[in-house]
Amino acid sequence: MKTKPVSLRTGDGLRTERPSGAPRRRLIAQAEGTSAAEPALDVRDRILETASRLFYERGVRAVGVDLVVLEAAVAKTSLYRYFPTKDDLIVAFLEKEDIEFWAQWSRVAAQFPGDPLGELDAHMRWIGERLARSNYRGCPQINVAAEFAEQDHPSRQVSRRHMHDLRERLLHIAQQLKVAQPDQLAAQLAVFVNGAFVSSGLLNAEEATAVLQAAVKALVAGARGEA
Repeated sequence: MKTKPVSLRTGDGLRTERPSGAPRRRLIAQAEGTSAAEPALDVRDRILETASRLFYERGVRAVGVDLVVLEAAVAKTSLYRYFPTKDDLIVAFLEKEDIEFWAQWSRVAAQFPGDPLGELDAHMRWIGERLARSNYRGCPQINVAAEFAEQDHPSRQVSRRHMHDLRERLLHIAQQLKVAQPDQLAAQLAVFVNGAFVSSGLLNAEEATAVLQAAVKALVAGARGEA
């Protein structure tokens, strides 16, 4: 069925016509640099994936929305539809990284029910492997927090939540280990893990995992009074 045009009166009294329905949606999509057939979720994901890569590689302050728009091949209006401000985009980047980090943590933890020492050792293995990657640029949460001095910046709130969750998960492991002071061990492990994330330059790829595993075993032994 042919779509009828819709007549409009402009400010100078002249009448113009525009297509309605599906043809109009296609024109809007073309003007915004997206395909009418492309799901909105795909556009948002492409923007976020692009921004995440750029933020991680170059730092959030060094990357402007114009570069994200260019690299993602979308219109700026599309970016602002999903992320009204750059801060919203930064927060989405950190939340995405947070979800992926804890998903990996949970997958590893599920393989060691009732074996907290084995779980801790396995966590150090995958974290060591992450540190050894050639494209590793540090922990996104720590990196972004370091770029913003304002304690109330939205990105810092996400980073603080991530650090709190790390401490809580390590406390759960420490409690399972039945050491005399699980809170103290959890704090030591949290400081150690965060330190490892910013110390990849001190370790070569071959030794990272072994160093992490040995250090954690020493902390556990000390907490158990075995040192």
